[in-house]
Amino acid sequence: MKIRKAESKDLDQIVAMLADDELGKLRENYRQPLPASYLEAFKRIDSDKNQELMVVESDQGQMIGTMQLSFIPYLTYQGGVRAQIEAVRIHKDFRGSGLGREMFEWAIERASTMGAHVLQLTTDKQRPEALKFYEKLGFVASHEGMKLHFG
Repeated sequence: MKIRKAESKDLDQIVAMLADDELGKLRENYRQPLPASYLEAFKRIDSDKNQELMVVESDQGQMIGTMQLSFIPYLTYQGGVRAQIEAVRIHKDFRGSGLGREMFEWAIERASTMGAHVLQLTTDKQRPEALKFYEKLGFVASHEGMKLHFG
C-alpha cells in the first residue's frame, strides 16, 4: 500500500469512490465528463497548504482508497491546530480487508507529525458500523455535532 498526495489525474476515480455508497449516491454527481465543480474544488484543495487530499494505491498501482486531512489553526488550546479527516472511502473490492485501519493509522501519525493536538471526524448517524470502527481506533464520541446545510 502506498499513500500519496492526489493529483488532478486521480479526480475521476476519487469521485467514483465518493459516489459508490448509499449516502454518496445522494450527494455526488458522478458522470462523464465530471462536472466542472469537482475540478474547481480540487484546485482549491490542492492550492491550500492546510489541505491534504490523499489517495491510496495497491502494490500493483490501483487506486483503492482516498481521504482528506484538513489542518485548522485556531486560538484555543493556546494557538493549537486541529486536524479533521473527511471523505474516507475505500474501493468496494477492498472493503473489509483492513485497509481502513491502515489508512487511519497513517492519518493519526500524520496529524501528530503536523503538530495537531486532536484529530476529529464526523460520521453520519446512518452509518452505525462506521461509529463502531472509529471507536475501535480510539476515537471518542465526546461532542454532539450539528450542521446547517445551505441550498
